[in-house]
Amino acid sequence: MRAAALRRMKSFALALLVVMAVVFAVSFALQKQYPWLEYVRAAAEGGMVGALADWFAVTALFRYPLGLKIPHTAIIPRRKDQIGASLSNFVETNFLAEHVVQQKLESVDIARKVGAWLSAPGGAERVAKEGGAIIRGAFTVLNDDDVQAVIEGMVRKHLLAPPWGPPVGRLAERVFAEGHHHTLIDLLVDRAVDWVEANHTTVNRLVSDRSPLWVPSFVDGLVGDKVYTELYKFVLAVQSDPDHQVRQSIDTYLKDLARDLQHDPAMIARAESIKNQILGDPEVRELASRTWGTLKTALLTAVDDPDSELTQRFKTAVRDFGSRLVNDPELAGKVNAWIGDAAGYIVRTYRSDIAGVITDTVARWDAEETSRKIELQVGRDLQYIRINGTVVGSLAGVTIFAVAHLLFG
Repeated sequence: MRAAALRRMKSFALALLVVMAVVFAVSFALQKQYPWLEYVRAAAEGGMVGALADWFAVTALFRYPLGLKIPHTAIIPRRKDQIGASLSNFVETNFLAEHVVQQKLESVDIARKVGAWLSAPGGAERVAKEGGAIIRGAFTVLNDDDVQAVIEGMVRKHLLAPPWGPPVGRLAERVFAEGHHHTLIDLLVDRAVDWVEANHTTVNRLVSDRSPLWVPSFVDGLVGDKVYTELYKFVLAVQSDPDHQVRQSIDTYLKDLARDLQHDPAMIARAESIKNQILGDPEVRELASRTWGTLKTALLTAVDDPDSELTQRFKTAVRDFGSRLVNDPELAGKVNAWIGDAAGYIVRTYRSDIAGVITDTVARWDAEETSRKIELQVGRDLQYIRINGTVVGSLAGVTIFAVAHLLFG
């Protein structure tokens, strides 16, 4: 399209030059017979000069005129790299200036525009759709073994490498000091009372099973009843008395345990041994595999189902956020400020690299190819210079001839 338009303009400009040449030849041949043709000849002569001069100027931008290596011609092919560097510097200085970018962002009010789009029908759905596509693409690219290896490494670094004893001891000490464990003890005592109430026969049997064979059975029954009664009284006493000795003993034991987990090397070593038994190499690998598999399955199921709870909640959150951006000037101002600061940082830090893309790209172009690309972009407009040169040259030629004729006869 551009090439065809350029060819048409070149043909038109050349046709004007040919017309000027024909008019000049005819008028020159007949000017003595028809004196008024002297003005026509002057106009045609000026038009040819203007057309040829502007043809030379336009052609000299892109190539050597007629193949002659005249100085200061073929400017673009010869100075391609310098032009690219100058253009890069111009863009960096005038377009990638921090204050220019920030002023433009402030005038746009991106936060409200984005908020209006997110809260409008279809906005949240589009975000959810694109987000789902990103998640599916990420899962397609990611290798399961690699991800599991990363998870396993994180588990080993952050979960297994640090000793468990001191942090668990500090947490337990805080819990025990604030009395949060009393609820659990109450539950255990209540369950003990319930068990004793429901297992009279079991207590009797345990007593008789441990009694010598020569003891009469009725004696076993009396002893079993007595043991059951005392046991029941004991658990009821523990249940009803918050300051019972058993409760205090449990408190003392737990607090000692928390302290030993922090400071006793033997207890810390035991905690480490338990940790290693619970989370050995096979267990860690299985944990990583299950974690990644569960996460992957849950996310893929959610993003594939537009009516899933996760998708619906995500859409609702996106719409709510969009509405807040529109209706909350303070939040919109903060978001605009964040965007402006981020853009300013990027421009300030990377503007030379961004503008350098122009220099590097132009440097990789072939000189002739660069000349053709630029000529395709602006060559059609440059042909108007040739056309205007022909017209202006004609007017100038006839004007100069008329003035000279008027002054000198």
